[in-house]
Amino acid sequence: MRQEYQNDCPQYLSEYLSYVRTIKNHTERTQEAYYIDLRVFLRYLKIKHHIADETDFDSIKIADVPFSYIQEFTLNDAYAYMNYLSDVRKNKEASRARKTSSLRKFFDYMHYKSCILADNPLEKLEHPKMKKTLPKYLELDQSTKLLESIDSKHQVRDYCIITLFLNCGMRLSELAGLNISDFSKSERSLRLFGKGQKERIVYLNDACVSALTEYLKIRPDAGKNVKAIFLSHYAGQYSRMSTRRIQKIVEEQLKIAGLGNLGISVHKLRHTAATLMYEYGNVDILVLKDILGHVNLGTTEIYTHLSNKDKMEAAERSPLANVRNVRSTLKSPKLDDNNTDLPDSDLSHAPRSNKKAKQ
Repeated sequence: MRQEYQNDCPQYLSEYLSYVRTIKNHTERTQEAYYIDLRVFLRYLKIKHHIADETDFDSIKIADVPFSYIQEFTLNDAYAYMNYLSDVRKNKEASRARKTSSLRKFFDYMHYKSCILADNPLEKLEHPKMKKTLPKYLELDQSTKLLESIDSKHQVRDYCIITLFLNCGMRLSELAGLNISDFSKSERSLRLFGKGQKERIVYLNDACVSALTEYLKIRPDAGKNVKAIFLSHYAGQYSRMSTRRIQKIVEEQLKIAGLGNLGISVHKLRHTAATLMYEYGNVDILVLKDILGHVNLGTTEIYTHLSNKDKMEAAERSPLANVRNVRSTLKSPKLDDNNTDLPDSDLSHAPRSNKKAKQ
């Protein structure tokens, strides 16, 4: 974790973040994400106790927040904090849900692991209700257009990056973390390290094998110490490409393809890969779960709701799908004003109009 973050941690927070990194085996990036969420919480406590002012929020230091503030914190205080995040900090549902999760895990640790809290006041704290929205993704023709439009100084490299995203559904951090040793051409596979450094193998189709093979032919020789597949060059040296640089490459290529106004990000390419596999490849949902590295099947099932193709096919499979109204060509009896209020079920028994009867 960054030194500036470490210097700003009170002792109890520092111990918790060490637990997150060493015992829970989370990445440094995840550790820093917990720090940032809990920094917001501790800054709020200083404001609540009138030690700091909201107008200086981003500069409030937390190293001096006494542990007594944590000991005094109640479930009602937590609800007040959630209101603060919504009304004052203007956090959306997703941000509030993440901060709630970080706070609950912190208090769980303080009570169950380090045992310095007699009880856990947040044990019954509920997560903010999230709006259910379907993820954005590229359609098949848009995905093809993106690949066909790749145009840059490093065209072979950038084509390879986007090919892997669209075919394998890997996360941004997983692609950035790829080493040369993770690619097996003979096995046609890549070894990925997902959330919590969980290892999985994804198998590659012809497009991916071809794109990787062509790129590795021209990949600069960065020396034995640089094991990354994708490299950046700065100040005469090669290093692992950062996640931000990969994001910029994807953003640039989306604009070139005329798809820059659709709100598509790197993560949306992961959604695209999953949707295309499910909709066009007839990939079983359990297999898709393993490919994407999801822990819970419920996370993967979102892609079953994205496919209109399945819904259309289900409608066509109805045993009544081909039944037609054989009476549709018959002229319906004309009713006079006295009969227009008859229920539908009685229309067949309605008397003919006076004019028709006289004929």
